[in-house]
Amino acid sequence: MKTIIAVALATLALTACGSSADKQAQQDNDFAHSERRLDAAQTNATVSCRDEAQCDQAWQLTKTYVAQHSEEPVIRADALAIESDVPGSSGHAVYSAARVAKGSGATITLYAQCKGMYGPDHSMASDYDECVKKITTTQNGFALFLQHVNAN
Repeated sequence: MKTIIAVALATLALTACGSSADKQAQQDNDFAHSERRLDAAQTNATVSCRDEAQCDQAWQLTKTYVAQHSEEPVIRADALAIESDVPGSSGHAVYSAARVAKGSGATITLYAQCKGMYGPDHSMASDYDECVKKITTTQNGFALFLQHVNAN
């Protein structure tokens, strides 16, 4: 009887270790997938404009977009940068933008940060999933916003 109990306990312990390792592997896979989504969203949040008039219009729309989506107020908006205040609470996403001249036009890039997203050594923190959702949705919608408003 003692042998059966010992074998059962050992089996449970090994099963727990296996499921724990499986759970960690799944979390690592989910994290890697989310990081790729964030990289793609950052790429999607870069737009080019062809001339000064188009760039000026896109830049004004960018300021509106940043103000609408940041959870903190815009504290700087000039010809080169639009910045929101730093996130005040965990889970708050804020956005900023940069305008870089390129030939007769420019490249406009929307950046994001979210408090509580990363822990030590760039690991997932408590608000990681919420932040990923906010950031990817906002960055992926940026170019579409500029196109939609310009089309009207």
